[in-house]
Amino acid sequence: MPVGSTIVSVTARQVFSDRGHPGIETTVTTQNGAKGVAVVTAGISVGTHEVQFAYDGGSKWRGMGVQKAVANVVDVIGPAVKGLDASKQLAVDDVIIELDGTPTKSRLGGNATASVSAAVLKAGAASLGIPLYQHIGGANAVILPVPGVGAVVGSRRYGSGARSGGKPSYALMAYGFTSFAEASCAAWHVADAFNKLLARRLSVEIRHDFGYIPAGMVEHDRELWDLMVEAINSAGYEGKIGIQVDVAAATYYERDKDRFVGLFSAEEKTRQDLFELYQFMVKNYPFVIIEDPLDEDDYEGHAYLTKTLGIQIVGDDLFTTDPARVRRGIASGAGNCVLLKVNQIGTISEAFEMVRLAYRHGYAVMPCSSRGEGADIADYTVGLMTGQMREGAVGPTGNRLLAIEAELGSRAEFLGRKALKP
Repeated sequence: MPVGSTIVSVTARQVFSDRGHPGIETTVTTQNGAKGVAVVTAGISVGTHEVQFAYDGGSKWRGMGVQKAVANVVDVIGPAVKGLDASKQLAVDDVIIELDGTPTKSRLGGNATASVSAAVLKAGAASLGIPLYQHIGGANAVILPVPGVGAVVGSRRYGSGARSGGKPSYALMAYGFTSFAEASCAAWHVADAFNKLLARRLSVEIRHDFGYIPAGMVEHDRELWDLMVEAINSAGYEGKIGIQVDVAAATYYERDKDRFVGLFSAEEKTRQDLFELYQFMVKNYPFVIIEDPLDEDDYEGHAYLTKTLGIQIVGDDLFTTDPARVRRGIASGAGNCVLLKVNQIGTISEAFEMVRLAYRHGYAVMPCSSRGEGADIADYTVGLMTGQMREGAVGPTGNRLLAIEAELGSRAEFLGRKALKP
């Protein structure tokens, strides 16, 4: 074992996150002084099949403090991984998985296990003196992703959506270009055009590059789709930029009614109503990606949409980065892309196992940074050669991808529309 990459210290603390509640930050230090720092937070909308996070409960931080997770890192996981080689991710994660011993990480908390696992990955790369994307993917890590830029968030415009965490959210995917730099520039321009339309037509306030649509502003999301198309065309990117929507339909599903309430419009909708609406959307608008279009356990319905819509159908709440759920989707033909949240399953190794499984069966993988990964998601995306990602065209992630593209030089590849299913 290289002496320099031996883990000598594991520390953790509670930190503020951009999710409105605390997260856990873990730092792993190796013998040669290299450090890996990783933050893990919960998502805004969380699938019921995800691993369990360790929270403190009580009234402080609305019960979402993570001092229990911090203690589990410092007192349990840290001592067990000290002395191991940070560059040997599988070996370290095997120890973490065995320590917890539960399929849902309920003993130590998925936030505790994931923060250590991700910090080890970064410390391993740093100890070897190589970029994180190269540590993940080796010499093959040369593919830059088709990125998106956020367009609309907000869930209460039709009087429901309390559980949705701001979904449906929309992004504009810049696929019709020859480099990430070109796609990033185009994404900025189309977002600028769309935001101006929102402000002029609907008097919508733009916050953090997203339009927040309040109640009563529109009667159906078709009005937003029309504005997106107008923005794409006015910016000169027809056929080069498409629409992505994260529906998070399960958060609108009311089981006692067997209806989706407040989704896309105020009218309650059956499963069949949604089938017909998605057909209309794909036929009349440039949708290229629909994520979680139905309830999170409706494999049959997702399979039907995958077969009939002819675009990329992404499973997030459907798959939860869980190899077992992805296998079920493969068997039924549900979806053709898996959303990757590396902190959703509990360790890096399990997340990457899911990626390999998806690739073997022809599924695409779409990384997402909603669980605290920040700009590191750029390195995951290039290292795993996904060719696409959620958002990431601008901001810190965009900056990191521009740096990677420049570092790779002539070796950098951009797959464009080929990176998206089907």
